[in-house]
Amino acid sequence: MDDIQPTVDSSRNIHVPVGGAVAPGTAGAPAAIRPPGLAMKRRGPVAVWLGLPLVTLGIYHLVWYYKIHKELAEFDRRRVLSPAGSLLVMIFLGWTLIAPLVSFHNTGKAIANAQRAAGLPVTCSPAASTWLTFVFGLNIWYMQRQLNLVVDAYPGVAPGVEVSLAA
Repeated sequence: MDDIQPTVDSSRNIHVPVGGAVAPGTAGAPAAIRPPGLAMKRRGPVAVWLGLPLVTLGIYHLVWYYKIHKELAEFDRRRVLSPAGSLLVMIFLGWTLIAPLVSFHNTGKAIANAQRAAGLPVTCSPAASTWLTFVFGLNIWYMQRQLNLVVDAYPGVAPGVEVSLAA
């Protein structure tokens, strides 16, 4: 057993940054070669939480949920998100208690990852994204406020324009 040695190719010197996932093929890549993302749209948290859902009889909530997942997927393409899957969970499993809570928790994680990718300190709590559901649905307001922090990290950039990611 002592004579078994692991095979390590020491000719390749790859430096992997500490503290985050590395996209395939970017290990050891300089900071200038970071993959770009698309800027997200800034929305009013109160309008998203209360105004538009009242006017549209709750339909806007579903539209907003799809749009933010699509924007999160386009912002950081290293993360795999399914906007349609998230929407289908809310439509077909919204009557259950667990599925929407898990979906809100995962959305909180995705927003935290977007904050990290924008080079911001992570302030979005997946737990708050989940449990604020029970306080007048304030999780929608909370998640949109956290998304607006990511949008504000790129001042003056129109939605859909390529931006460089910090991490």
